[in-house]
Amino acid sequence: MSDHQPARLRNALAWLVASMICTSASASESPVQRKSQRDAKAEIAQRDPGTDLVKWCMGIGALGPDGGLERCLSLQLSDSNGRSVRGVPLWSTDIAPPPDSPAPLRVLVLGGIHADEEASVTLVMDWIVRARKADKGRPVHWRMAPLINPDGFFRPSRTRVNFNGVDLNRNFATHQWSEEARKYWVKVTRRDPRRFPGPAALSEPESHWVHQQIGSFQPNLIVSVHAPYGVLDFDGPPPPPPRLGNLMLDQVGIYPGSLGNYGGIVLGVPVVTIELKHATRLSASDAAAMWNDLQRWIGSKFLNAGAMTRVGSAKAGPRAVN
Repeated sequence: MSDHQPARLRNALAWLVASMICTSASASESPVQRKSQRDAKAEIAQRDPGTDLVKWCMGIGALGPDGGLERCLSLQLSDSNGRSVRGVPLWSTDIAPPPDSPAPLRVLVLGGIHADEEASVTLVMDWIVRARKADKGRPVHWRMAPLINPDGFFRPSRTRVNFNGVDLNRNFATHQWSEEARKYWVKVTRRDPRRFPGPAALSEPESHWVHQQIGSFQPNLIVSVHAPYGVLDFDGPPPPPPRLGNLMLDQVGIYPGSLGNYGGIVLGVPVVTIELKHATRLSASDAAAMWNDLQRWIGSKFLNAGAMTRVGSAKAGPRAVN
């Protein structure tokens, strides 16, 4: 045996012992690792609800107790035939007055156009519950869709844009969209990817579904819920509501491709845009205060003294614009 053999033997034994220790540790950790991997896959599966309302509601349940599974399922959401880029239904519900009621005011309420504004989804779900408990004799027909951008919502990290990377609130067919939308994106937002307007107006299935809803439902009023700027915006025929809850009127102007611009300016339908103060949380008291103020404003400006005859509506359906 040479002088180098003992050293080589010691090295070999050391390697063997180290391998055994590592193998033992790996074996003891692998069940946990496998469980973590299974949990991760389960989370991804849960975040991709497909066309299953239960899975959709399970994902919505992550918003907290106000968005729990049972509460979500109790909203009586139905498949509106709208689909996201990935094929997730755009669930909605109608709360209508009795058939023998006077011609109702039609109100379209939309949440989750920007999926990282989670409180907007929570608010619309809260309002569905309140609308079902409201005075059935009131001639108001509500159509509410809590989540217009499910693909952005069910990603591991929620996004403002949809699966195609398009800001849905810059994708509506406003006047001179093809000239103005991209120019605004390049010059004003400096190509902010969170505000990309898309390759063409109404290029996205989610914005196209809203366009179709406006044409078929013919709303007299559109309420679009966003966050987190803490203001109340308004576009279209006046007068606007002075406040909703703790949000005061502050008309911020219009943007190429925005729903306020499309509904309020192109179609002449009043659009109330709610900018909640927080993107991820909303108290029940704030939701109630905004709902109550909206009811008072609708009553005084739309329902009383024959005001329905003066309300704008999308009677001709959405018009094609540049």
